[in-house]
Amino acid sequence: MVHHFYELLKHGEIKMNKKIKIAIIGLGYVGLPLARLFATKYSVVGYDINKERVKELSNGIDSTFEVENDLLETVLIRENPFLNHQDHNHGLYCSLNIEDIKDANIYIVTVPTPVDKHSRPDLTPLYKASETVGKVLKKGDIVIYESTVYPGVTEEECVPVLERVSGLRFNVDFFAGYSPERINPGDKERTVEKILKVTSGSTLEIGKEVDNLYRSVITAGTHLAPTIKVAEASKVIENSQRDINIAFVNELAKIFNLLGIDTHAVLKAAGTKWNFLQFKPGLVGGHCIGVDPFYLAQKAQDVGYYSELILTARRLNDSMGTFVASQVVKTMIKKEININRAKALNLGVTFKENCPDVRNTKAVDVIKSLEEYTINVTTFDPWANPEEVFLEYGIKSANSLEEINDKFDVIILTVAHQEFIDLDLTQYLKEGGVIYDVKGILTQSDARL
Repeated sequence: MVHHFYELLKHGEIKMNKKIKIAIIGLGYVGLPLARLFATKYSVVGYDINKERVKELSNGIDSTFEVENDLLETVLIRENPFLNHQDHNHGLYCSLNIEDIKDANIYIVTVPTPVDKHSRPDLTPLYKASETVGKVLKKGDIVIYESTVYPGVTEEECVPVLERVSGLRFNVDFFAGYSPERINPGDKERTVEKILKVTSGSTLEIGKEVDNLYRSVITAGTHLAPTIKVAEASKVIENSQRDINIAFVNELAKIFNLLGIDTHAVLKAAGTKWNFLQFKPGLVGGHCIGVDPFYLAQKAQDVGYYSELILTARRLNDSMGTFVASQVVKTMIKKEININRAKALNLGVTFKENCPDVRNTKAVDVIKSLEEYTINVTTFDPWANPEEVFLEYGIKSANSLEEINDKFDVIILTVAHQEFIDLDLTQYLKEGGVIYDVKGILTQSDARL
């Protein structure tokens, strides 16, 4: 039977009503906020293969803290809204059963796009998500991807999987769109609806449909890109641009350190000019800035171009963990602290402040490098799950500061969690010890990046 979207296309626009049924594939840092937002107006089923994740969300709990529990409760419903006997105009139902998404007509894929141990793009999550959607795909359905990718992935990698599994024809039986996520983990001010959204579709008409769909919930507005590849490229260069700019100030930090100049003071002075870009040195990890440039560089290499600037910036930023460790050791030596078996307290292990995400965190590089100097490192992070940290990196971290009944030769602030800003670090520091401030936020420190 011809899907109702075909009728909408005849009129040149999509008419938002309760017939829209949205399935969100992946309920992580990107998928859940998006599902919650769409659920304020539409029937939404959030699908994830993580049993524990689905269970906690069904109970109104988000362990990533991206959606406040009381806000999540306002949209949660306990029964599949797609079923004919249900009369839900909107709401979010969470499930790990593929049968629960078979009646959707819009599928939005929000799975992660990591790199492998050789820093090459790993599209496995996208392939598996596309296979899942392909099993339930019907005529007239639209599949929208939000995962960060290099230009061409949606139409050249994902669509063939959809066609193969579903047996349907692209742009004849089903359609695709791409709207890159712009979630900023831990940011409670710039939430998903307050960030302008780039949209695109596999045809001009579908592009308008996708744009109208997002515009109906994104208060900041939308920008309709002319093609899916343009939308894909726009996302991957956002983070590549930041990576390159941060690499520049990280290199400045290395230079000014040799010159005995305070990098933060230099940046503050230069920042008085109206067109100076405000970037600070630091550890660049996470699943966006620390990963996305590799996707663009890989695609460039596939077409015969070796990207020197992007990869150089990435290598420089990846070197900052070992650089920080070396600077900590030099500062300790200047204060005549014995390095061998010295005690260090590392504050912070997530990839950024006020966020529990430990994926691709460069704080680990600092810890590992300090251990190579035979320094005994104790780690504490009020936001990170100690079990997850140990499982991912083999690093034991304290559950609370109360557990840390010791004094240390050196304290390193690697992540600027709010809990650390006003903390009296001297109570954990040996007399003559060192405080090293990676983030440049402490009022008192012996050295900083």
